[in-house]
Amino acid sequence: GFAFLIWGIAIFLFSRISVKHIEREMAKEGIEPPLWDKGIGGRLMMYAIVIVTNKVAEHSLVNDSAILRHTRTKDYSLAVFLLISSVVFFTLMGVAYYLYAPVN
Repeated sequence: GFAFLIWGIAIFLFSRISVKHIEREMAKEGIEPPLWDKGIGGRLMMYAIVIVTNKVAEHSLVNDSAILRHTRTKDYSLAVFLLISSVVFFTLMGVAYYLYAPVN
């Protein structure tokens, strides 16, 4: 339960602080958020990965160069927090499933 809470806080902070800032700055340049992500938040992890790796991919579903252009130091910290909390949460979920799943 605690890992889920931390992961939820990480998603909330990253989306409200970092993604909001990056997309506001991208909108000033006339760059729209990805059309395929209509409210489900799939772009959050992609933004975080781009920010942490600090690389522009040759083929990407998001605008890597625009994301990196508008990234601040706190955005990097929040992206690391999001990725680490995600890995911890999903690892714990996998272990819990393996240990406590019903045996048929």
